[in-house]
Amino acid sequence: MTDPNTSSFMLLDFGPIYEELNFTYNDSEFIFNPETQPCNSFNPPDAVMVAVSVFYMLIFLLAIPGNLVVGLVISLGNQSLPPSDLYLLHLAIADVLLAITLPFWAVSVTWGWVFGDAVCKMVTILQELSFYSSILFLTCISMDRYMVIVRAVNSRRANRRLVSWGVCAAVWIVGAFLSMPGLLSSSFVSQMSNHTVCSELYDPSSADEWRLATRILRHALGFVVPLAIMLPCYGITIKRLLHIRGGFQRQRAMRVIVVVVVAFLLCWMPYHIVVMTDSFFRTKVVPYKCPARIAVDKAMFATQSLGLLHSCVNPVLYAFVGEKFRKRLPQIMRKIGVLERSSLSRTSRSSVTSEITSTFM
Repeated sequence: MTDPNTSSFMLLDFGPIYEELNFTYNDSEFIFNPETQPCNSFNPPDAVMVAVSVFYMLIFLLAIPGNLVVGLVISLGNQSLPPSDLYLLHLAIADVLLAITLPFWAVSVTWGWVFGDAVCKMVTILQELSFYSSILFLTCISMDRYMVIVRAVNSRRANRRLVSWGVCAAVWIVGAFLSMPGLLSSSFVSQMSNHTVCSELYDPSSADEWRLATRILRHALGFVVPLAIMLPCYGITIKRLLHIRGGFQRQRAMRVIVVVVVAFLLCWMPYHIVVMTDSFFRTKVVPYKCPARIAVDKAMFATQSLGLLHSCVNPVLYAFVGEKFRKRLPQIMRKIGVLERSSLSRTSRSSVTSEITSTFM
């Protein structure tokens, strides 16, 4: 049994120690370091979300008819399509697939994701498939123009048409393979916004590694590699055109080349730069503070919409600006009975000028 006097002595003996501990770790003495606190999440105002939703719907309404008209004119214009027209047709199909996903995202940004987990995966895969396929077909078009103008390869050879069909099949297969990370997307309630979202849902233990791997793949095959092919092809093609007599046709061809490259860069370069910056922040390669973190979140929100705009720009760049398209469209409309038939005058051109016109629509 313990002696009462001993118990009293022990309490009196440890009392000063407890008082010292309370004094040393007093709450008033603890100072929070703001640099170690998590950043506030970026939540756009409701008015901005509504504006983005309307913007998505406008892109949808422009991209669908524009790309369908392009596909109709190309498919009904020739029985055997040259490679450039075939790539353009598949590019229009890819842009239509991208546009189909926009109404889902338009609803999502306003009311949250209400379509369930299966539709989330399907829409994400479809968007990724169209994203990769669209950019790869743009690259194929640049390579085909280089081969025709610089290498003087006959674009109407039967073996080249057969190869072009194989290239189209390969592009869709590669696009489908690269879109498989979309299976990791799920619908869940976001802790930051308290809304149901459709986004990647990685295993927390390997989230950073998976996110970094998919982003490297997206940057490399969705921007860097296509750009590394497009710029030399178009640069050499322009240099070649400067030495070809063609007058107005040569200027038109050069103008289309410049507009295509500039539109590609304006639509996609901001998005990839911002996402790369976000990846550097997440992997701690570049130290950051909360204002920089929030600025990157805002930029990602804006540049993603800019990239989606490219789906409705392509018909304008590759078709409506082109002389060949403007001549084909009335012919197709007369063929299907929309316009009355009338005699069409045809003028002869030199072989070089005709090849340039065919190649640049």
